[in-house]
Amino acid sequence: MPFDLVEPSSLGEAFKLLDPDDPAVRPLAGGTALMLLMKSGFFRPKRLVSLRAAGDRLARVRVEPDGALRIGAMVRLAALERAPELRRRCPVIGHTLRTLSNVRVRNVATLGGHLAHADPHSDLPPVLIALDARLVLAGPRGERTVPVDGFATGLYETQCKGDELIVEAIVPPAGGKRAAYVKCTTRSADDWPALGVAVAWDDTGGIVKSPRIVLGAATEKPTRLAMAESVIAGHGLDDALFARAGAVAAEEAEVVGDARGSVAYKKQLVKVFVGRALRAAQARGGAPA
Repeated sequence: MPFDLVEPSSLGEAFKLLDPDDPAVRPLAGGTALMLLMKSGFFRPKRLVSLRAAGDRLARVRVEPDGALRIGAMVRLAALERAPELRRRCPVIGHTLRTLSNVRVRNVATLGGHLAHADPHSDLPPVLIALDARLVLAGPRGERTVPVDGFATGLYETQCKGDELIVEAIVPPAGGKRAAYVKCTTRSADDWPALGVAVAWDDTGGIVKSPRIVLGAATEKPTRLAMAESVIAGHGLDDALFARAGAVAAEEAEVVGDARGSVAYKKQLVKVFVGRALRAAQARGGAPA
């Protein structure tokens, strides 16, 4: 079926070309997921609005005066992986990107597309939630900022309205934060994970403050594990606490079974990999490399 491919030169033009009342009109970022949907016949577009030339703001990584990172939605994942600002200030994102899909996909896929697709198996959303990152959404009515935590509202569903676009992600200054992401893939190393766990906390003299433990892939959307977080908050970590947090996380997590593992199997993965993620973050030290 034929369709129109348009390439606006600004966000303002892009908003005019989108149609919130027509699901066959969609924005196009990297297209790695969209092209698969089109090839399978699941999605038949009437118009694709390419964001490739919609402004420099979408394609750059910059550091704010307070040390926060602003990452444009059209920054390709491979470029983000190599960005010196990211390596210095938030290496956990770079570490995560090294095992996200494969280099061919990372050379095309963009940060905004990765987040907007809202596939529960995506690697970056749990990491960004653990880092307390926010997204800047823009549309004809202006801009608004929302936490990455809660941006995905369900399977392939987000808070983004039909005429809104992700413009930037904002990652707060890392300071002395410890963070890590670990995952389990049951097939090839670059396959969607069966489970991913991101953790982060502020380290105060070896004591855990403001911890975040976020589960992905095994749930319908990235999910914080508040009970497991409470287990480690205010304590110094050791092997016993790693095990306790993993056990509580496995009880708390509402996992779903799929082709990559049953509910029972994924519960066991949660129990093991929460401890591994905490251990990895403790060993890695503060976020700045």
